[in-house]
Amino acid sequence: MIILASTSPTRRMMLANAGVSFDTASPEVDERALVARNSAWAPEDISARLAEAKSLDVSLRHRRALVIGADQVLVLGDKVYSKPADIEDCRRQLLELRGKSHRLIASVTCARDGRAIWSFTDTAILTMRNFSDALLDSYLAEQGAACLKSVGGYQIEGRGLQLFAAIAGDYFTILGLPLLPLLECLRREQELAS
Repeated sequence: MIILASTSPTRRMMLANAGVSFDTASPEVDERALVARNSAWAPEDISARLAEAKSLDVSLRHRRALVIGADQVLVLGDKVYSKPADIEDCRRQLLELRGKSHRLIASVTCARDGRAIWSFTDTAILTMRNFSDALLDSYLAEQGAACLKSVGGYQIEGRGLQLFAAIAGDYFTILGLPLLPLLECLRREQELAS
C-alpha cells in the first residue's frame, strides 16, 4: 500500500496521472513551528526536513505502508517564502519576485514503519517578467483564493505561467513533487516486495 502524506490536489493529480495507486492521509506536522525551532536550517534543509517529517508522521500511523511526503520552498536571495496568508500578502510576494530569478526547492521522502528509507531534493530556477501592475491586478482578481494555495502565489500550470520570462528545471519539481526520481523509488520498492 502507498500513501501520499499530502492534501495537495496537484501532487495527487501527478501521482494518479502516472498510474500510481495510492491513498492519502493528512500529515499532522506544524511546519511553521518546526522551521521556527530550527532557524539555522538552509532552504534545502527546510524542504527536505519537512518532507521527511510529513512522511514519518503518517508512516507512524500507517505501519507497513510506503508513505510519500513532499515539501517545497521558494527562495529569493536569503529570504524563504511561505504560502501567502491573504491576497495582499500574495500581491507583496509577487511584487518582490517581479523581474527577478528565484529558486523553487522541492523534496520528497519515502518512509516505512516510521523510518525514512529514501529521499530526494531538486531545485528549479524561475525568472519572473517585469510585469505591469495592471497584469498583477488582473491576475489576482482572476485567481482569487487560488493564489493562496502555492508558495509564491502562482501556479505555472495555469495563468501564472504568464508571469514568467524563463524557467530552468524539472516541471514536476516546480509543481512540488520530483516525480521521475520518486517513480524510480516506487518501482524499486515494488521489486523488493515481489
